[in-house]
Amino acid sequence: MGHNPSGTSLHGTCFYVGSEPHLAEAFRLIPMANPIKTQTNPKSSDDGVSFGAKAKAYLALTKPRVIELLLITTLPTMILAQGGIPDLWLVLATLIGGAFSAGSANSFNCYIDTDIDKIMGRTKNRPLVTGQLSGREALVFSWVLGLISVVWLGLLVNWLASLISLAALLFYVLIYTLMLKRRTPQNIVWGGAAGAAPVLIGWAAVTGEVSASAWVLFLMIFLWTPPHYWPLSVKYKNDYAAARVPMLPVVRDTKTVVQQILIYAWAVGASTLLLIPIAGMGLIYSSTALIGSAWFIVAAYRLYKEGQTGELAKPMNLFHLSNLYLAALFVALAIDVIYHIEF
Repeated sequence: MGHNPSGTSLHGTCFYVGSEPHLAEAFRLIPMANPIKTQTNPKSSDDGVSFGAKAKAYLALTKPRVIELLLITTLPTMILAQGGIPDLWLVLATLIGGAFSAGSANSFNCYIDTDIDKIMGRTKNRPLVTGQLSGREALVFSWVLGLISVVWLGLLVNWLASLISLAALLFYVLIYTLMLKRRTPQNIVWGGAAGAAPVLIGWAAVTGEVSASAWVLFLMIFLWTPPHYWPLSVKYKNDYAAARVPMLPVVRDTKTVVQQILIYAWAVGASTLLLIPIAGMGLIYSSTALIGSAWFIVAAYRLYKEGQTGELAKPMNLFHLSNLYLAALFVALAIDVIYHIEF
């Protein structure tokens, strides 16, 4: 495999290829941000916190905005798997069980990354940093929610959906959070596998199996994750540097980052088109995939051109567009199944 002088490989689009940088040296060369000043005496979780405040803290621990995005992909997947509207009780059971599983994974993540969250401005108000919850409370909550999700999905949906959910939870906690996040700039690439699991869960919930169409949906979200998250990590580059988390924008130059974003934008666009022949999609989804992917690629190309100067003025524009792009794809997917229009 060829290797270019900059240490950046363009061979393959499924992950960042190239020799790992010497992370200690990379961090030494990057100007560190001043650590965020956190509360020196955070309020103890036992100091008369109201029930409502405690409930809000537990909810925040699950990262509900992340869960919302996961559930947006699950329901259209179930509609495609069914070929129409699935049983509503099955949908409700699957969405609740999936939310429990994702909430458990996110809560474990908050518990493990408390030291990082104290440093980063974006996460300084999380309940374990502010003292609204103790570490013990968070850990017990994470375990209980995870166990409930496994039993809930197993008994009310099916055990294949439950096992996939459990595998995603364990992957996110053990592989992404504990092994990859602090060790490699490929962290978010492989972490995307956990975020893509809900489509497999939704498909298994309806059919009791995982077909080729489900794997294409999985691939779409897996490839979408890096160009979705890297613009965010560009914005908070100094935070990640201060916390010594080797996100790609921290350990690589801006030109490399925007190059990788553009490669993945093309890859996810191509993957959305795979679903057309494999799942027999009609005009609604197909036109949305073509137009939406072109829009996303153009936006990524503009970021790429801007990145050649070494500075990115508004990287979050692509982050927000990526959310809209994914939501539009899956909404179009559901509408296409219900109101199918042939070419």
